[in-house]
Amino acid sequence: MEGSGADTDGNEFKNAKEMWMEQVGDTTKRTQWYREGVGYWQGVEASVNGVLGGYGHVSDGDILGSEVFLKSILAERFPLAGKDRPLVALDCGSGIGRVTKNLLIRYFNEVDLLEPVSHFLEAARESLAPENNGASDLHKATNFFCVPLQEFTPDAGRYDVIWVQWCIGHLTDEDFISFFKRAKLGLKAGGIFILKENIARSGFILDKEDRSITRSDPYYKDLFNQCGLYPFKSRDQKGFPEELFPVKMYALTTEVPRRISRTRREQINRPGVIK
Repeated sequence: MEGSGADTDGNEFKNAKEMWMEQVGDTTKRTQWYREGVGYWQGVEASVNGVLGGYGHVSDGDILGSEVFLKSILAERFPLAGKDRPLVALDCGSGIGRVTKNLLIRYFNEVDLLEPVSHFLEAARESLAPENNGASDLHKATNFFCVPLQEFTPDAGRYDVIWVQWCIGHLTDEDFISFFKRAKLGLKAGGIFILKENIARSGFILDKEDRSITRSDPYYKDLFNQCGLYPFKSRDQKGFPEELFPVKMYALTTEVPRRISRTRREQINRPGVIK
């Protein structure tokens, strides 16, 4: 990825390769990168306002935007979902279970949560307990994994949807690609990834405080290509404060898009006859 970028101290980089070499160019630096990233969140309170960086008031709008996107995906990809085809999701970077509780558990029969910050995960476990959440045997949080993304390997063929929101920026490009290649094996036939993330307007921005990177849309698409993933649908999040990064949702499949033949394309583009 050749786009230039900068860090939050104003230092500029010619490209991402230069930045990653400086940040994680050896084993010691890579270990420090991840230790400091988790360490930042270990100092944050386990609340909606905490996990959203003081912007807890955007949670409702975030969930609404995600729900509209998710429903369109489920209708197209899993039209027969229901009792005869129970749906299972993985919530990556689940934090306190905000997305699972307010969205995923309403559409999936089982949701597993993956979160490296232990006090966030314990808050999620408590919040999603049946006696606190009103969950039933048909819709429940099932497994709670206290494991970082870069070390997680899902059970083969378990998930219909793997939801990745506001966490992939903590992975280096190398670990981003490695994670998705491993996670693909965790999808059922026809399964899909949904990635929701902040988007830089160009290149990238490195946050030195929490050890994360905000990538641009072309940067993401380059990485998707290296992962063997194909954008099926995308949507911009609406209604967030102007001072925040734009947020984009991607639905990603492992299926190579079918190419439309030239003859078929000409037929599609040919004006219809008015009768």
